[in-house]
Amino acid sequence: MKNIIYVTGNYGKYVSVKECFAEKNIGINFYNHDFEEIEINDIEKISRKKALDAYNILQSPCFVADTGFYIDDYPNNPGFPGAFVKRSGISSDIDRLLETMKNKSNRTCKFVDCLTFYDGKDFYTFYGVSSGTLAFSKKGDPIKRAKSNLWYIFIPTNCTKTLAEMSDEERKNRNDGHTSATELFANWYQDIYLKQNTRKLSLS
Repeated sequence: MKNIIYVTGNYGKYVSVKECFAEKNIGINFYNHDFEEIEINDIEKISRKKALDAYNILQSPCFVADTGFYIDDYPNNPGFPGAFVKRSGISSDIDRLLETMKNKSNRTCKFVDCLTFYDGKDFYTFYGVSSGTLAFSKKGDPIKRAKSNLWYIFIPTNCTKTLAEMSDEERKNRNDGHTSATELFANWYQDIYLKQNTRKLSLS
């Protein structure tokens, strides 16, 4: 089977996914592309639309991954920004977010990852969740693998450091009960999808 294609304009996301896939000996190619997102606060619908658009460009099985960020007690808009992380400007101006949330004692928030694989026939969607709290200030050094600027102000549950402050080992082994859409997809792709399609090819 040829390498699967990951379509994203975020190199940090690609680095993380590539490492996960390498552990399972799954080949992956990077296609750098940013999509216009549909105006709907539904991460699954956005993800599926991007996967379809990516397939139409490449004419090859591929996957995309989107992340929503949900702040429980965001002023006058609980759960904001949700799937509108990029369009809201929150991830590009975290100083403004910290200022908006400065008087909030409830700083509970979460990342929700949605990964969609489309092979030209069927959509397969996987979710990952990481819960935590907002820090009161930015912490951590710039790192290439950061998926979002929000890493500098997000403290996972049961942790004292932001994601950006943690070492690679600390992030991987943190005890916050998080789930990974990438790992769920990689396991499924290797253990189920590849085996099923290899069997179909051998019988054809």
